[in-house]
Amino acid sequence: MPIPGLANLALLLGLSFFFGLAFEEFYARSGEKRPGGIRTFPLLAITGGVLYLLDAERLLPLTAGLLVLGAWLVAYYRDAMREHDATGAPNVGLVVPACNLLAYLLGPLALAGPHWLAIGVTVAAVLFITGRERLHSIAERVDLVEIVTAGQFLILTGLILPLLPDEPVTTLTTITPYKVWLAVLAVCTISYASYLIRRYVAPEGGDVWIAALGGLYSSTATTVVLARRAGQEKDFLPRARAGIVLATSLMYPRLLVVIAVFNRPLAQALLPALIGLAALGLVIAFLLYRRAGPAPRIDASARTAPRNPLELSVAALFAILFVAISIVASWVQAHFGVTGVEVLAAIVGVTDIDPFVLSLAQSVAAPLTLGAAAAAVLIASASNNLLKAWYCGAFAGFRASFPASASLVLLAAAAAAAAFGTALELG
Repeated sequence: MPIPGLANLALLLGLSFFFGLAFEEFYARSGEKRPGGIRTFPLLAITGGVLYLLDAERLLPLTAGLLVLGAWLVAYYRDAMREHDATGAPNVGLVVPACNLLAYLLGPLALAGPHWLAIGVTVAAVLFITGRERLHSIAERVDLVEIVTAGQFLILTGLILPLLPDEPVTTLTTITPYKVWLAVLAVCTISYASYLIRRYVAPEGGDVWIAALGGLYSSTATTVVLARRAGQEKDFLPRARAGIVLATSLMYPRLLVVIAVFNRPLAQALLPALIGLAALGLVIAFLLYRRAGPAPRIDASARTAPRNPLELSVAALFAILFVAISIVASWVQAHFGVTGVEVLAAIVGVTDIDPFVLSLAQSVAAPLTLGAAAAAVLIASASNNLLKAWYCGAFAGFRASFPASASLVLLAAAAAAAAFGTALELG
């Protein structure tokens, strides 16, 4: 059996010392005395490491030591149940026993496992200890419905996705159930991350945050929300115009990330155009925000929470649209060629462009050349901007919303020009 090197021993001592320091410092600040700390944890880790080395194959000494430590922790836990906090409830918890067990197992982990695993486990344990108040605060703020939804997402990702067949189930398209659901998860994951940040991290009343995160969630939905509010509250109109342009600006990097997940060459071909459009939109949004002045105070009762993008109904609708648009695009390309797909891109831009863009990225909508696919994506984004410009006028008034509408039309024209240039360059 090879003897562990000096690096492994140093790692064991360093991680256990760091773990014990964080443990002791945290409970010292809270005024509580708990078994474990800067001396106990290194000793437990050394003990676990030595017992592991005595029989690294059958692990009998390590198991015996674990049983002894577990018996002592059970005795401690029974004694701790006699203590009560200020509310009269038993002052007990499993964090302290779990930390002592982890310190013991850190020894064999540092000696036998990869270094990154021992470091990652230690850092995670320290973060869980020191973040007690913040984690409890998050648990109190999160609704039960969202916990159930997140659980459904994990099931659909980790259990359902691997079971779906990656073979076409119809001759109408080459798309497979696996690709359909993978596309759904790609879009929903980005939207869900922005949704969580907006609801639980972004400051209250931050209209810039709402616009920015809304662009990652859905720039079209954000445009409708801001335009409606601008039509009802004239004081909010200047900042709503800037927010609409900001949300659209962040639509472009969102599209770039989603496309890169499935088709890196297509993402590289679109990189200059999408980054350029995002930069142009951000400059316009910055100028509009400078002219808008300070944000008006938002009535908390009027604030609406964004819809959870991981709801199964939303995911199912996206999957249906994805399959339908893929079949239609394949038929259009077969009968009308590249020109037909570009016309279809302009049409689908007035709805949800994500299914169309992802079908192009996965090469299931139509077997287009790289230039034709990139042009179709840009045309769809241009059409979508024209739709949002109409929403601005319809909900906030065409004259009042003119700066935002004109900016969206400008971005649409720039995207159309980029589509023409990309098609000529890539062929």
